Amino acid sequence: MQVQTILNAKGSEVATVTPNSSVRDLATMLRERRIGAVVVSADGSSIEGIVSERDIVRQLTDFGPKFLSVKVREIMTKDVLSCSPTDTVDTCMELMTGRRIRHLPVAVAGKLTGLVSIGDIVKAKMDEIRLEAESLKQYISSG
Repeated sequence: MQVQTILNAKGSEVATVTPNSSVRDLATMLRERRIGAVVVSADGSSIEGIVSERDIVRQLTDFGPKFLSVKVREIMTKDVLSCSPTDTVDTCMELMTGRRIRHLPVAVAGKLTGLVSIGDIVKAKMDEIRLEAESLKQYISSG
């Protein structure tokens, strides 16, 4: 199964913030949208960074009381790994588990086209396994 299949089911909308947004704005967006990560992009299509709830927690003690006014560019992960819509679920699963990341932007020619989470990847893999098991059951019972 390819990443595009996941995007077809869940949609390709991606929450983004600008590098100059405050951590307060970022945290508000995460809470209101009930999401775990936001892509950092000045124009909504380039990928300049990514920030997750985990990033916020890890850096909270570094900045102290002023943390909510800190700019997103100061806490974002700049070296963002991404995948393409044609990558397989297995490829993404290996990348995400190997690098211990939970969100993977989807890009075509450097432009943001979606975002998949480890939850999306696991669900797709489980659906794939269920379909395979059902096909095997049908094959066995017909034969």
